[in-house]
Amino acid sequence: MSNTATNPAVNFLALDASTEALSLVLTINGQTYSHFEECPQQHSQKILPLVDALLEKANCRLQDLDVIGFGQGPGSFTGVRISVAIAQGLAYACNLPLVGVSTLQMMAQQAYQETGATEVFSAIDARMGEIYYAQYKLAADSTMELVGKEQVLKPDNLDLNNKQGVAVGTGWQTYPETLQGIAGMTLNNDITLPNALYMSASVIKGFVHNQTVEAAQAQPKYVRDTVTWKKLPGRE
Repeated sequence: MSNTATNPAVNFLALDASTEALSLVLTINGQTYSHFEECPQQHSQKILPLVDALLEKANCRLQDLDVIGFGQGPGSFTGVRISVAIAQGLAYACNLPLVGVSTLQMMAQQAYQETGATEVFSAIDARMGEIYYAQYKLAADSTMELVGKEQVLKPDNLDLNNKQGVAVGTGWQTYPETLQGIAGMTLNNDITLPNALYMSASVIKGFVHNQTVEAAQAQPKYVRDTVTWKKLPGRE
């Protein structure tokens, strides 16, 4: 876990368990405490103890916060549900509002904050030969803004011709051929999974502009709403 000084105006906790990564960030009185690790299939066991550990390290309580942020997907169905359910439970307990943030946006925000990239193409491996994909550009308030819509699609159906920017996420590592021959695209291999630390700007923006929801209204964003399983030959 790490801590740094940051904007003291909004006190918040944000968490994400939507992918193989589990991450949390707590900002209180101008100090930020964060945690990131890759721990597939261990999120449900680890997340609440990590929340407690961050609160203890910061010497604060949930009641001291203004808002809670959560990764709303896309990602694994189980991981997205864990993110939403934990955030809802914490918000119910302390009557706090919630802000949901896209996992794809988090990676785009990280690319901007770490490298200055203003055009970012995020992709997460969605399994079954598909990726979760979205394009982002820098907005005037220094947050990365969605261009078009988030999609789930086969990499072969993605048209990146004449696109220029930075590619981030596991989708590009899984299907590297998708970027071959695209002169304007640069792959950032250091940003592969969403990190709640880079949810901060969107959580603050949502709270300041009253773009929050109550716990009961928090919704996951699966992007892939239905899953079609191919049956094995002879088992139709």
